[in-house]
Amino acid sequence: MDIMQLLDPLSAAIVLGGTLAATLLRCGWRDARAALRALARLAGRPFDSARVRAELAAQVQEIGEDGIFRAEAHYFGDGEFDTLSEALIRHRSVEALHEGHAHYRAGRQTAADTAARVLGEAAELAPVLGLAGTLVALGGFAAEADADYARSIGTAVITTLYGLVLANFAFAPLAAAVARRAHAEERERQELVDWLAAAVERSIPLRTDEAADKVAA
Repeated sequence: MDIMQLLDPLSAAIVLGGTLAATLLRCGWRDARAALRALARLAGRPFDSARVRAELAAQVQEIGEDGIFRAEAHYFGDGEFDTLSEALIRHRSVEALHEGHAHYRAGRQTAADTAARVLGEAAELAPVLGLAGTLVALGGFAAEADADYARSIGTAVITTLYGLVLANFAFAPLAAAVARRAHAEERERQELVDWLAAAVERSIPLRTDEAADKVAA
């Protein structure tokens, strides 16, 4: 079998272009942009837990040596942990650390869920557009008395194939990859937050009400 027979730029354009257009109409611009951002992050480097831990270790060491009142927040390019370090120093509270992390985690989870949903919609629509291309090809064959039967049937079959390939080897795997990347990053970030909270908790003075409760106990 000649593999070149499976290459049909027009059919590919119909299926891919139709799938993208239908997905955009179904999901809207905002969700489509969220999916594009997730795909861009997927192509980039994953979250570097080791680098962030090393940066946070310097913050922990400074808090241990100088105390929470004299320590200064460290900024090293990670939006969440830059903000969390600042909140920790400003409020002198592990609760502020966990609250800030929960806020960021909710935002990332929403973005990841939106991106996975958009890609899932594309995976659902691709076979439909493949079938639409098949119907267009067969309709053109039926409308023309001198149509090339073999060519029309070939185009009809190829558009269906393109739809199935796009759905099962492109959009669905990308949706799963976005979800896996988001889950892995959240697990690593949670581990870092728990480690940071445990590391600095001894250096944060108890509030008056907390100290009274411990004395009473």
